[in-house]
Amino acid sequence: MAATFRLTLAQLNPTVGALDANAAKAVAAWEEGRAAGADFVALPEMFLTGYQTQDLVMKPAFIADCMARIEALAARLADGPALGIGAPYQDATGHYNAYWVLKGGKVAARVLKHDLPHKEVFDEHRIYDVGPISGPVQIGAARIGLPICEDAWHADVAETLMETGAQILIVPNGSPYHRGKHEVRLNHMVARVVETGLPLVYLNSVGGQDDQVFDGATFVLNADRSLAAQFAPFDEIIDHITFTETPSGWVAAEGRFDPQPDAWEQDYRAMVMATHDYLAKSGFKKAVLGLSGGIDSAIVATIAADAFGPENVHCVMLPSEYTSQGSLDDAAELARRVGTKLDTVHIEPARDGVTQALAHVFEGMAPDVTEENIQSRLRGTILMAISNKFGAMLLTTGNKSEMAVGYCTIYGDMNGGYNPIKDLYKTRVFETCRWRNVNHRPWMKAPEGEVIPTVIIDKPPSAELRPDQKDEDSLPPYPVLDDILERLVEGDQSVAEIVAAGHDRETVKRIEHLLYISEWKRFQSAPGTKLTRKAFWLDRRYPMVNRWRDQSGQ
Repeated sequence: MAATFRLTLAQLNPTVGALDANAAKAVAAWEEGRAAGADFVALPEMFLTGYQTQDLVMKPAFIADCMARIEALAARLADGPALGIGAPYQDATGHYNAYWVLKGGKVAARVLKHDLPHKEVFDEHRIYDVGPISGPVQIGAARIGLPICEDAWHADVAETLMETGAQILIVPNGSPYHRGKHEVRLNHMVARVVETGLPLVYLNSVGGQDDQVFDGATFVLNADRSLAAQFAPFDEIIDHITFTETPSGWVAAEGRFDPQPDAWEQDYRAMVMATHDYLAKSGFKKAVLGLSGGIDSAIVATIAADAFGPENVHCVMLPSEYTSQGSLDDAAELARRVGTKLDTVHIEPARDGVTQALAHVFEGMAPDVTEENIQSRLRGTILMAISNKFGAMLLTTGNKSEMAVGYCTIYGDMNGGYNPIKDLYKTRVFETCRWRNVNHRPWMKAPEGEVIPTVIIDKPPSAELRPDQKDEDSLPPYPVLDDILERLVEGDQSVAEIVAAGHDRETVKRIEHLLYISEWKRFQSAPGTKLTRKAFWLDRRYPMVNRWRDQSGQ
């Protein structure tokens, strides 16, 4: 009779620092695996600690706590399958990102991460030492290679594991989402399969952590490069895969095949999950935001309602004499359709008080953007007061286009604890609203249907801080602006390249200048969901003081 290897894959959502809760999730997964007759229950990279821990994992007391809990887990899970779990390890040789295999009441093996990522959101060379390339681990009837995350993005670790006798590669990951990431992962893993001739299991975490969201999308590849299983993204899933030994090697039987949503749905799901987890893991159950009648606050209100339920979202309209009746009506209709609470707080009395207090200082000076910003900052102050009073986290609503060029007021509309659309360009905000109006999924807690009135989507964007103001008074049309920004930010293109693509040089130079001089604002901005390869914060780290400008193409 052919040998078999039964594997339980636990695509789960840990919380950074919640060692008891994460260990409880590990035990529950192990118990499911034992009930299913598993030989091995696998959890993702750094699951015990949550991921990413950043400098927390450099704290000696934290590492000691983690290692003690691993020993306790091993003793508790003595009677059943082996458990694989990510957690830090430290000894006299160094400080490591490790993957622990627990079996028979003890630590049966420990694999140390070799290829440490130091690009995009990762800086693991700063917090870990490079581990040696480990050999395979015997688990049940199979010899298992355990390249940890980045170890499988390069040929060296997988090839060494194959050469030292590995028969199946299981890759535990903490791989954050960005648009198109699944295809990138799949291509890298297919390359490892081709190079080694071994089947490969790619196991990823789910859940939000600060600006990042881990999307799961676990998959299994056979040695012929065919998919044997594919898990849904963003869902917590525990499921099982059976491998059978054949004369040509181990082969995975076909498992679950969940559909993979398109980029619009995955971006939206990422924003909902990231918002929910950032607030919930921080101890918040409710959200508050300013509702202007514009498109940005409309989509943020909808995201919040989908994440927490409309009953836990408090919208506040903060009108002045410059606020149109249309905006008041649109905000009210949006709140009615989504089902959120809506209050109105007029800012004129507070604005008049501040204006009067400053009158002797500003005497003889014409009104300008200063007075506009006072309005925005008063709105921020009022919203923070409501947040404090009711214990709801304030969500801020600036899109990536505005954040890029500084078309936002520090300590005003930038006030807040989290920004779901920080990495969503304005043109994509419009399309995301249209997508949400015609799509509803079981994980959405707000009503289905056209929850965002089309009048909000179709009207010209305006900050309404002065009479008849429109965004295009200050900025190029958003399709032009966003194309320039994507080329500057995501593409790192030169001014000459962007001009060659058809843009006016003076406009490109102006946008480049605004991008660079707004760095200090972004440094103080709320975290927000990473959706692209170059989200503002860890992906793109520029000096706040920077006098260089690109002179190419003159």
